[in-house]
Amino acid sequence: MADRSRDWLDQAERDLEQAKSSQKENRHEWACFAAHQSAEKAVKALHLFLKQEAWGHVVARLLHELPFSVSTDLIDKAKVLDGFYIPTRYANGHPEGAPFEHYGKIQSRDAIDYAGEILEFVRSQMA
Repeated sequence: MADRSRDWLDQAERDLEQAKSSQKENRHEWACFAAHQSAEKAVKALHLFLKQEAWGHVVARLLHELPFSVSTDLIDKAKVLDGFYIPTRYANGHPEGAPFEHYGKIQSRDAIDYAGEILEFVRSQMA
């Protein structure tokens, strides 16, 4: 099987750029979702780099399943990102209101920062 880890990492970086672009356009719900996707794809890239399979969308679990210890701080940041996976996209993800009504600059800033930290962690492990 070919090593596709770099492809996953490249897409993770592009997804983070999409998050930043969405934030600038005040599409904070999409910024949060794209940040989650960036982190998910980055950690999956690391699993592939380590010759492991990784399934699912829970970034905190994907980090926990790595064959070495990951800081609880980074896992906690992944948990914040995991909270953006569904409710940022679906109209029934909140008791009322469309997703865009529930997310703003604070959430998208944190999401982008946390995804960036996870990307940096993955880059350092793959270096």
